[in-house]
Amino acid sequence: MLALRLTRTAHLAVHLRRLLVAVASAGTGFLLLCALGHALSHPDTPGAAALRLAWCAAPLAAAVQLAVAVARTDPGTRPRSGLSAIGLGPGRLMAVSATTTALSASLGSVAALLAYLHLRGDLTSRPPSGRVAADALAVGQSLPAPAVLTLLVLVPACASAAVAQALRPRDPRPAPSAARRGYGRFGAYGWGKARETFGAYGRFGSRTAVAAARPAAAGSHAGGAALVGAGGTLQTQAGEPPAPAPDPAPTDGATEPPDAALPTAADTMPAPLPQNTTALPWGIAVLAAGLTVETYTGNASAAPTPGTAPSAGVLIGWALTALGLALAGPGLTHLCGRLLQAVRPGALRLLAGRVLMEESHRVGRPLGVVAAVAAAAYVAATVYDGDGPAFGPLATLGASLVAGCTVATLLTAAVAARHARAGTTDALLRLGAPPATLRGAAALRAAALLALFGPLTLLVAVLAALPLEH
Repeated sequence: MLALRLTRTAHLAVHLRRLLVAVASAGTGFLLLCALGHALSHPDTPGAAALRLAWCAAPLAAAVQLAVAVARTDPGTRPRSGLSAIGLGPGRLMAVSATTTALSASLGSVAALLAYLHLRGDLTSRPPSGRVAADALAVGQSLPAPAVLTLLVLVPACASAAVAQALRPRDPRPAPSAARRGYGRFGAYGWGKARETFGAYGRFGSRTAVAAARPAAAGSHAGGAALVGAGGTLQTQAGEPPAPAPDPAPTDGATEPPDAALPTAADTMPAPLPQNTTALPWGIAVLAAGLTVETYTGNASAAPTPGTAPSAGVLIGWALTALGLALAGPGLTHLCGRLLQAVRPGALRLLAGRVLMEESHRVGRPLGVVAAVAAAAYVAATVYDGDGPAFGPLATLGASLVAGCTVATLLTAAVAARHARAGTTDALLRLGAPPATLRGAAALRAAALLALFGPLTLLVAVLAALPLEH
């Protein structure tokens, strides 16, 4: 009931995004039903029917990705302060978001079933025309209800499960110093919690300065620097916490604040940006594996004939290629932001690079998926040309569905990133930054991403199309 109320009272933009999820679910469900109809029309070729069903995994994955992106940007299920007191904690909001996604996808599945029955002639008593339609719709045969129900429930179940996994409550990770004990040089307990630079251990007076400076006056900054170790805490050779130093006595009636109240460089520096380059080597490895599998299977098999889909090896190769680009997308976006700030950057390049580094975890993966879809479109245009196999209506529907879902996911992630940095943009405008500078930074970010992902997509597409051109 709460999910229905949140769905009814949402804004128009939220309803449009949920409508996109319903449309994606309807298209995917219709393709799954067409694969079932082909299997019923050709019971003597189970391998071809299974391959058609396997190729429906691409639109299914695209629809699930769109559903997760829409659920992340849903303002009705965003955690707020005070909601836990009325029973709407992070877990309950996650369940509401998963339920809302399931409702939208179920609406699309019902629409797919009605469209399939209408094209079969079960609702209008009018037989369809065309051999392709008759093969895909299984005209004149009864549809097995369990199979139909299973295929229609597949999209809502996968979408809601993916949303629940993406929005599940996560406990904050403990600090590294509190999670494990440090053992320093020669096994002395308590040492090594703060890493020292090279040569700090053997520096003259680095260990004896602690005992010598303890009875001295603590108001001197030099004495305070001698008491502070590499991590900013007092250390002793025995590993025990030192006794607190006495407060400095006031002189001439003037009082000075203690050293702890003085601002340090670590307090004024901004927090470090999240590093998203850890999955970049894995993405490159998976991408290379996908191209290798596609090359091997493409050279071993003949080109696809009219009316048939490529082999299962090509499907596995394309899946690995798309997964590799999706894994490498955040790292490539992060590195693109670093390259923008290289070689004495100005204010424009510095702002654009920092924003790219900050938003690499949001837009990097959708960018990688869009690059994979663009590469697949180039391969399809190369293989399915005028002299090649026919690109049927179902294949056109599947390709349009995958392309539309991936582009909609990228736009949704970009809008979410824009809303996330709205506070920073307002602060820059209040500080006097001209709006033209912010627009120039956005254009520079788009140009930098196009300059990086454009040649990469073309290279992957050419390498993927080579084994299929014979």
